[in-house]
Amino acid sequence: MKNAMRPFPTLLALTAAAAFGGFAATGLNELLQQPAEAAPSAAAAVPAAAALPTAVDGQVLPSLAPMLKRVTPAVVSVYSRQTVRVASPLGPFGDDPVFRRLFGIPDMPRERVERALGSGVIVDAARGYVLTNHHVVENADGVSVTLSDGRQVEAEFIGSDPDTDIALIRIPTQGLTAVQMANSDQLQVGDFVVAMGNPYGLGQTVTSGIVSAVGRSGIPVAGYQNFIQTDASINPGNSGGALVDLQGRLVGINTASFNPRGSMAGNIGLGFAIPINMARGIMEQLIANGGVVKRGTFGVESQDVDERTARGLGLDAPRGALVTRVYPGSAAATAGLQPGDVVTAANGQRIDNRAALHNFEGLQPVGTRVALDVRRDGKPVQLNVALKEGARSADGATIDARLTGATLKELDESARQVLRSQGANGGVQVSNVTRDSRAWKSGLRPGDVIVASSSGEFGDLPGFRATFERSPPQLVLQILRGRGTGRVLMQ
Repeated sequence: MKNAMRPFPTLLALTAAAAFGGFAATGLNELLQQPAEAAPSAAAAVPAAAALPTAVDGQVLPSLAPMLKRVTPAVVSVYSRQTVRVASPLGPFGDDPVFRRLFGIPDMPRERVERALGSGVIVDAARGYVLTNHHVVENADGVSVTLSDGRQVEAEFIGSDPDTDIALIRIPTQGLTAVQMANSDQLQVGDFVVAMGNPYGLGQTVTSGIVSAVGRSGIPVAGYQNFIQTDASINPGNSGGALVDLQGRLVGINTASFNPRGSMAGNIGLGFAIPINMARGIMEQLIANGGVVKRGTFGVESQDVDERTARGLGLDAPRGALVTRVYPGSAAATAGLQPGDVVTAANGQRIDNRAALHNFEGLQPVGTRVALDVRRDGKPVQLNVALKEGARSADGATIDARLTGATLKELDESARQVLRSQGANGGVQVSNVTRDSRAWKSGLRPGDVIVASSSGEFGDLPGFRATFERSPPQLVLQILRGRGTGRVLMQ
């Protein structure tokens, strides 16, 4: 590297296991449980409902069995597999055939197949669509599905969205049963719900509980969050399974459980599911856009409102997202949003802080019309914004000549989680650098994460581009690479 990186205090590696991520064996801080490493499937499945008498002392007993008989065929077990290279215990000499022959060392397998398990829900019987979690099928070379009647079929991967932990697969078989989808916006705290899935590989299992909370966020599992919290037991292997109401309608996709004692300690009544309205929207985008999600964006940067700022802006309480920058040509600029405005609601949904605005924005498709409730100079203003598509990648040369040869992209979820754990607001990833290009000679490399720049403050790729409205005379990038950070002077 032409400009050597000056080491900073060690950071977590970008490859640290994300909560519930694919084939990782541990969750973030061991707080969120990893279903993918559950034990192998047992020979006998756990019964869905216990056999109860129809009446006791003449009193008819309620039972979930009739509803479960209708819904159970729609819940499947999902098995993913990934081929990984095995490092030789002899180091680089282990791959040298002359060395092995000299010392009589036999050839050793260089690859192994790792398997993970989870659950899924058939949501379209005619087309064979199955919803599951992204982390269940992440980086998989192949996915198979076991139906409730014992049939095993290979699944086709349609697409996934790591930012919401939703994935869509398709099974080409006949005689499928789909579950009816509910309107999860109508779900209330206290409603009874039933969780269905394949915990620990035991087989189809049913647990019940109530809705403990709705609209839950701040859980380091996915970038955009609006979780249903439930005390129905959700254990490793339940991920991707169904959360249904007492009518057997799908209200959510199970995705996470919380236990400070570690992933194998079991459920303690804190489970989380993705609302089906949110999952359905992601599914429709995956189908329409060739397996990817195109998100709408306001085109702003914002920050939280503290008590001092609230007093200065004439607000009744320190609440809302304070707009600090509006990108030129963005949806917000077109609608008339200005720096200094405080967004307090979007389409009637309360916005308490910067994270809430970011979360709302990230769940909207391109073209969505949003009514923003804004406080400007202490007075209420309402603006209507039509969201535009946010840039997912950019050629560095279109931003600044000193970045020629580099391709930049938005953060992926694993990088975003690591940055959040460090208290960083965001950054930009380097997806590729052409060898011997200007950026390469300056020391930029694929996989680097740009977390700060002498061009100005930014939180994402559009923000990074916006900082170059006035090109800095000297461009210094602070980057995260592997387990450390450093600075690179771009020539």
